[in-house]
Amino acid sequence: MAKTSSVQKDKKVRKTVARFAAKRKELKDIVMDQDRPIEERFRAQLKLAALPRNSSKVRIHNRCEVTGRPHAFYRKLRMSRIALRDLGSVGAIPGLVKSSW
Repeated sequence: MAKTSSVQKDKKVRKTVARFAAKRKELKDIVMDQDRPIEERFRAQLKLAALPRNSSKVRIHNRCEVTGRPHAFYRKLRMSRIALRDLGSVGAIPGLVKSSW
């Protein structure tokens, strides 16, 4: 089980990303538009830099939904290999059979 503070921090970052997503997209569109004047693009770049760091999507870290573990994460299932193995052994995941020989 991951530290509770790490899991809570990641949830806070995800909330911040969601809150600033529209504003970041709007400013990035202005910055990337080559037809706009350079001064307007520069002002948009400064506004983008003034936004909180945690509002950037790359600050999100994938964590297991069950345990909060940050490593060995399967994106499709949104859980770690350990949680997947435990749930598979119990039979909680349809279609997954843990092999044993």
